[in-house]
Amino acid sequence: MNRFQIKTQVYSGCNSTTYLESIDAERACIVTDKLMVELGIVDKIIEVLRKNKIEHKIFDEVQSDPSLETVTRGLHHIIKTKPDLLIAVGGGSAIDAAKAIMFFCIKTKEELVDKKAIKKPWFVAIPTTSGTGSEVTTYSVITDKNRNIKIPISDELMVPDVAILDPQFTKTVPPSVTADTGMDVLTHSIEALVSKGASEYTDMFAQKSIELVFKYLLRAFKDGKDMTARGKMHDASCMAGIAFTNAGLGITHSLAHAVGAKYNLSHGRANAILLPYVIEYNSGIKDNHIYRSNIGDRYRFISRLLGLPSSTIEEGVIALIEAIKTINKILNIPITFKALGIDRNKFEKNLNNIAENAINDMCTMSNPKEVNKEDMINILERAYFGI
Repeated sequence: MNRFQIKTQVYSGCNSTTYLESIDAERACIVTDKLMVELGIVDKIIEVLRKNKIEHKIFDEVQSDPSLETVTRGLHHIIKTKPDLLIAVGGGSAIDAAKAIMFFCIKTKEELVDKKAIKKPWFVAIPTTSGTGSEVTTYSVITDKNRNIKIPISDELMVPDVAILDPQFTKTVPPSVTADTGMDVLTHSIEALVSKGASEYTDMFAQKSIELVFKYLLRAFKDGKDMTARGKMHDASCMAGIAFTNAGLGITHSLAHAVGAKYNLSHGRANAILLPYVIEYNSGIKDNHIYRSNIGDRYRFISRLLGLPSSTIEEGVIALIEAIKTINKILNIPITFKALGIDRNKFEKNLNNIAENAINDMCTMSNPKEVNKEDMINILERAYFGI
């Protein structure tokens, strides 16, 4: 039995932040990072709140890959200020932090315990990058700095009530971040399409997201002021989020979480490097098992969708892999961890630990093919050397 749900109201397009003027609230807490404050993006949100006479407090201590310590500080901030509106402004890190703060706030019953009594909307997410889709998902990823591991959390409590997709907030995103986050979108949608939990409903969003990424990512990368491309990538990110929060992800994400935590590597870049090698593994193309399951045919379907060569399953899988590698090269993303500059001895020393963490990652459960620790190590080695 499949289940599909969309809980978030989505407002998209330039100036969509004006939606905030219609919210019935008294006190807002804005969860963000210092860069969003410095760039003046938070000021634009505050301006709208003031028009509606909504008081505000800012928690701007979120950093890249938000830590447990950051979530704890944010939790104390929320308990102290007792807002009736939570607004997350920023990239995936800011939204993930806000989601975790809200989750633990409600779970520990130390703040506004009865969420049903809070006026709706309670939680508004305003992404400023087009990548994680966190504005519509049940997921949050928090980093345990002491153990160098990323901890994915999933709970329906964390799904934002409203997502505001205003592409104007992405104009200042540098090309390297546009590249990394864009490949994160592609990984989300491809993994959702082949996931164990995929359905006709999730496929619809995943397919459209894939098409948009292939059409608009390179445009957004080459010209950050191309607002059509920026807007379409914002849409693609949100659609991919809807797809994977219902269908699940796979071991590209499991491995990216583990590798990223160990080497302080951006999540999107880790996904971009790993994705071709995971497709090889899942499809069975490297062990001549490609025709023994329908997984390879799902990847072939994506090639057909994109107009790539796909007369056979093998041709379709290879075409998709090569297309991803080609996009990586254009985006200046290395196709191996070795080319990224990660020391070989350190990488091999950490292989066992990284593989164990990936096996235990929640995303592994929905991977279309069963995987063990040895498989994870083999994929990591291939992704390091490019073999």
